[in-house]
This record gives sequence, structure tokens and C-alpha cells, in this order.
Amino acid sequence: MTLLPLRGKVGMGVGWSWHRLFELITSEVLNMSSLPSRYFIDLTQPEIAAQFRKNPLVILPAGSVEQHGPHLPTGTDIYASNVIGHAVAERMDGLVLPGGPLGVTPMHMPFEGTITLTPETYQRVVVESCESTARHGAKRLLILNWHEGNIPSLAIASEKLHRDVGMSVIVVQACYVAAELYGHDCGGLTHGGEIEALAVLAYRPDLVHLDRIDYSSDHGHGRKWDRLRRTRSYQPVLRDIKTIAQTGWYGAPEHATVDKGLKMLNDIAGAIAKECTDLFHLLDEAQGGTAEIKHLKVAG
Repeated sequence: MTLLPLRGKVGMGVGWSWHRLFELITSEVLNMSSLPSRYFIDLTQPEIAAQFRKNPLVILPAGSVEQHGPHLPTGTDIYASNVIGHAVAERMDGLVLPGGPLGVTPMHMPFEGTITLTPETYQRVVVESCESTARHGAKRLLILNWHEGNIPSLAIASEKLHRDVGMSVIVVQACYVAAELYGHDCGGLTHGGEIEALAVLAYRPDLVHLDRIDYSSDHGHGRKWDRLRRTRSYQPVLRDIKTIAQTGWYGAPEHATVDKGLKMLNDIAGAIAKECTDLFHLLDEAQGGTAEIKHLKVAG
């Protein structure tokens, strides 16, 4: 494969985007579909209908709009989930839904650049968006999340989508998968740190400003509070991000590169696709599909 045909497709002038180039490269390498895009909103109604008949899998990226220091965009979390979602969709032959950029992030409201939804509003957006696709044939839902503040709301929404709507649902905390794979080499998962910089570099390198890195909060203090709030047994409720990082962010993203970002993206997407493919098969075997549940309800 050469880049010459790709350059002809993308163009090198106004509107050039590195994430679009990556999507085209991935699509050609995997060669899994004749779809022009994996993004739901890029496709026509007949293309979506045909894809649902072929494989009724939809992927919902979940993120947020919030401050990420002077060097990363406020859309870091949704950019990360979108680009990983697309790479997973290529591997699992699914479609990426337009989940919207907003999430539940009152924790970051002390800083400009943050927009938050209430948990109730966010849950309704998630449920109603995914339920719409279920009415048209989507049966499997993979929610791919890169924002910790969304986790409680997504747990409630995913339960409803399974029990009331009948979808087979997996929620993936993609930021934690990234931490498992790259935390050791990148100083852990920190707000505004190298892992988050790498995720955006894989999608929109033009939005990453490593030359503007400044005023990182104390690393030791930040790691202590991140460790405390991420334990399985004890979960302190924090007032806001300043408890963790007084300046709003901490980490060491200065060594992040586009090449490393693309490698991280490939590794994360591969791990998620493999695990979720196996999990969906296990869910099918364990649940007998939702038809069995509905049949029992009718029989009762």
C-alpha cells in the first residue's frame, strides 16, 4: 500500500486532517467494508439499513468538554473516544454514533472552557440516542467512554438500554484501558498528561500545543488523590478538580509524539475489539438474547 491513492482521496489543501488520513489508512489496511465511513452521520439511510442487516453493532463515544490545561483542547475526552471508537468500529464492523461532545463534569466547573450536563440529562441523551438505533435494527451497543465523570450515569443508562430496550450492552472505560497499556511508560493516567496528549495527537495533532505546557500541579499530590478516588472499595466524593490539581491539570506530556499516539490508538483499539468480540459472544450464550426474556414475560 502506498500513500499516493490516499492523498488523492483526502487532498492536501484546506480542510486537511490527520485523523481523516488515519481513518483512510486503517480502512484500507483492514479492508473490512465498502462503507465510505464508519461514522453514522456520514452515511445515507440505505447504507445504514444495509449495515444493520449485516452487523447490528453501534458504538457510542462518550466524553466531555472541559479544561485540559494550556496545551490540550477542551474536547480532549470526546476526541479520544471518537478516534478510538472509529478504530474499534473498523475492527468489529460497526458504526460510530454521534453521541455528542458533552458529559457530566461539574468537577471541572471552576475553570473556563467547561460545559456540564446534569446526570439526568446525560442519561436521557444516551438512552434516547441508542434506543432510536434499536428501533431500526441495532442490537449490540458498545459504549466507549473516556471521561470518569460519566461512569455512574452510563451504568444507569446501560442498564435501561438492556432491560427496557433489549440491547446487548458493553461499557468500556477506554481511558482505563489506555492506563493499563501505557500508564507505566506515560506516568499514569493524569488529567492533561501524556496519555491524553497522545490520544489527541492521534486524532487532531494541530490541536496539541506542547510548546505551551506550563503550570502543572504537583505530581505527587495529584497521583495520591487519583489513587484514592479510583480504588474499588472506597470512593471519596471530591469538591472539584482543584482537590487533585490546583491548577486544573498535572502530568508530563512533553514527550508525546504523533507516532506514539497512533501506536497507542492501534494498541487500545485492538485490545478493546478483541475483548468486546469475546464478551458479546459470551453475552449471547449467557442471555440467550433478549427474546428469551421477553418470551418469559409474555408467558408469565
